[in-house]
Amino acid sequence: APVRALEAVMDGYQVMPLLEAARVGDIFITTTGDKNVIDKAHFQVMKNGAILANSGHFNVEINLPTLESLARRKRRIRDFVDEYTLADGRCLYLLGEGRLVNLAAAEGHPASVMDMSFANQALCLEYIAKNRGKLESRVYPVPEEIDKAVARLKLQAMGIEIDTLTPEQERYLTSWEEGT
Repeated sequence: APVRALEAVMDGYQVMPLLEAARVGDIFITTTGDKNVIDKAHFQVMKNGAILANSGHFNVEINLPTLESLARRKRRIRDFVDEYTLADGRCLYLLGEGRLVNLAAAEGHPASVMDMSFANQALCLEYIAKNRGKLESRVYPVPEEIDKAVARLKLQAMGIEIDTLTPEQERYLTSWEEGT
């Protein structure tokens, strides 16, 4: 989290704890992959009319059972938009039932993105098969070599050429023995 926060600051964004942001924000989109990222304390201070969406992981990033318990009324105001009226009269709007909003309330990912996703998944399955018995039972990041291979294949399919590093440049980038 500190690295992402610093990146956001360096990109010009205002960074603060979510509880502070909940008081001033109008639209909240979770993309963390974690559960209960937006929770009771946040709902209690959000502005009337705040919009909530999840684009990160299943429907657990926004604590929906808690939102339901705080609402005195819930109604569907249009496709993919539910209005939760809280006890104090404030309304919060949830998109796509808290599910992945780009899938639940839109047409999903375009083929130009999905082909890379499927290529990554297929190459990761090959990697797992080739490393059977060598991997612990845990979540692994996609190996950098696979990400690079998929990127090269996509660029090639798009007819885009890029420079490649010479062996000397590759050695230089991975060494501390030369340069300042």
